[in-house]
Amino acid sequence: MNTALLYRLLDVDPAAGPAELLHRSRAGRHLPHLVLSSLVRDGVRMGGAARAELRRAGDRAARYARLAAGLGCCTGVRAIGSLPLAGHYPDGLLRPIGTLDLVAPDEAALWQAVVRLVTDHPVEHIEVTLLGDRPHHTAVTVQWPAEDPLADPWYRVRLTTAALPGDGRAVPVRPYLVAEEPVECLLALAESHLRRPALPPAPLTVLDVAALTRSSFEPSDTAAVLAAYRLAPEAAVLLDQAAAHLPLGPLAAVRAALAPELAAEHRRRSEATASPRGLTARHGTLLRRTVIRHTWDTARLLSPAPGTDLLLTPVADYLLTPTPATPTTPTTRTAALDALRRWDTPC
Repeated sequence: MNTALLYRLLDVDPAAGPAELLHRSRAGRHLPHLVLSSLVRDGVRMGGAARAELRRAGDRAARYARLAAGLGCCTGVRAIGSLPLAGHYPDGLLRPIGTLDLVAPDEAALWQAVVRLVTDHPVEHIEVTLLGDRPHHTAVTVQWPAEDPLADPWYRVRLTTAALPGDGRAVPVRPYLVAEEPVECLLALAESHLRRPALPPAPLTVLDVAALTRSSFEPSDTAAVLAAYRLAPEAAVLLDQAAAHLPLGPLAAVRAALAPELAAEHRRRSEATASPRGLTARHGTLLRRTVIRHTWDTARLLSPAPGTDLLLTPVADYLLTPTPATPTTPTTRTAALDALRRWDTPC
């Protein structure tokens, strides 16, 4: 976990110097913050603009940590993925957190957290997705501008009732995540690999594995948890790819313990593929923001016409479509808004 590893992962000749390393890192929106923090640890000279960028990134990470703690206390949601992974990085090395991922114990807790975010922050975008039919899981992503809306990524908080959503086909939703924190971090990394199996690991993923090598793992127990969550193949590939760049330390024994688990999971997936009933996803197209409906603890589904499904939530109302890019005709949108106005009238 040092600058030399960053040079290797970003394929930069160390002789080109730290300026080239920072330039190459800007292919990713958040990776420059990690590079800058590593260069600061090395005592590399930098000017006011670079230090200001790093300061804003540190403020962003601290704000995410406060958000997670505050929302956890009042609603029961908890952070998974990026924020817990950041806690495993060495002191002074800033792990980028593009999105704060939070898992809610139920839909009521999710909407309570969304309402608090909308109340306390200048939220400009609220995206909603439903996974499955009856029962369904809910995912909500809220965004608001950063301190510098042009230079910095916007704040982005994603809340869901499904901790691990699966691939919509062979690997099902696993709504609950219960394990030791380092193991949960490994599960989150493996789950992200499930959705992009053909791609090589991003530099940040390799660095996350490097950070986890600083923790202790019980090999057989960890492998059993990964297998129970249906992620043994992804974890094995992830560790194999990371091993090409760094020593795995305690994770080497975890990789060895995964070997007996792989065949059974591949067999389960092939059987699921033979007769799949894919998990349906419906995405919300915003119709209107609303005054916060403080008395609601769940969203409501309306079907005013065949093929037209509306989702009314505590903060906004949506037309549900099969994909985010599904075009909405003016006629459909007008009919949906008319249906909402009719629904409003008796209320």
